[in-house]
Amino acid sequence: MTGRNRGVRGGGVGRHLIVEMFECDPVALDSIDVIKTALLDSAVASNSTVVSFDFYRFKPHGVSGYVLIAESHISIHTWPEYGYAAIDVFTCGEHTDPWKGLDMLRDRLKAKKMTVLEIVRGVGIESYEGYWVPPEKRKEERVVATAP
Repeated sequence: MTGRNRGVRGGGVGRHLIVEMFECDPVALDSIDVIKTALLDSAVASNSTVVSFDFYRFKPHGVSGYVLIAESHISIHTWPEYGYAAIDVFTCGEHTDPWKGLDMLRDRLKAKKMTVLEIVRGVGIESYEGYWVPPEKRKEERVVATAP
C-alpha cells in the first residue's frame, strides 16, 4: 500500500508523517502568526481535536512550535534563511487524515518541493499481550468472598 491508503485502517495505531519542505516563502517561515495559524488550521483540516499549543520565534529568525492534539501532535521548525521547514504530523484514530493537514500546510508555506516519510506507528500492537491487555481479551477473575 502507498501513501494515503496506509494507516490505522491497515494496522497500527496511527500515521506519522516526517516532512521536509523546501523553497518555502521565507516571510511566512519567519512569522509566528502565519506559522501558528497554519498549524492550528492544519489540525482542523486533519479532523483532529486541539488540546494545546505553543510557538516561539528565534532571533534573528526562525519559528518553532507545536499543536498538541487529542490524537497526537503537529510540530514545526523553520529556517527562513534557507526557505526550509521540518514538520511532523502524527495522528491516531480512523477519523483523522494527516495528509489533509499536510496539504494545507504546504499551501500556506508555499513550498515548491516536499519530501514525506510516512511511518505507520504501532503495527502489530493489536496482537501484543505484554503489560496491557485489552479488556475483551482479559480472563475473568472471580473473587470468592469467604466468611470470617
